[in-house]
Amino acid sequence: MGVSIEQQARSYPLPAYNFRVTRAGQSLRFAKVSGLQREHKAITYRDGLSFLDGELLACYHLDQYVSVTLEQGVVEGEGSLHAWLEETDPQPMEVQLCNNKGIPVLAWRMARTIPIKITAPTFDARTNEAAIDVMEIKASGVSIVPLS
Repeated sequence: MGVSIEQQARSYPLPAYNFRVTRAGQSLRFAKVSGLQREHKAITYRDGLSFLDGELLACYHLDQYVSVTLEQGVVEGEGSLHAWLEETDPQPMEVQLCNNKGIPVLAWRMARTIPIKITAPTFDARTNEAAIDVMEIKASGVSIVPLS
């Protein structure tokens, strides 16, 4: 018995190039997003009977800020990254991974994001590469949400 095309498509990993970024309800364009992570801290508890019972491992989530890097091509007349750097209030942000039809299927939600720095493109007259601004933000309250 054969497998349908839809079942085959669902068993393949999603391409990483099809994503959307929104911040405070506004869509943003980025060529690359990296550094998104959610981590649990672990504590190993040992007592006098650990040699018999084994050690206990306790995991907990500590809501701390992580560094996220956003890369965006420089476009004439566009200065939204530079304006964002001047803001001081933390804003929510979301990165959605989309399927081949452009429908979001998984989201990384950040409750608070604060821009830390912008790095200018490397200026080199010997190359014909696009000019890319790199912005580093600190994000807290990262959660992973399935959308489909």
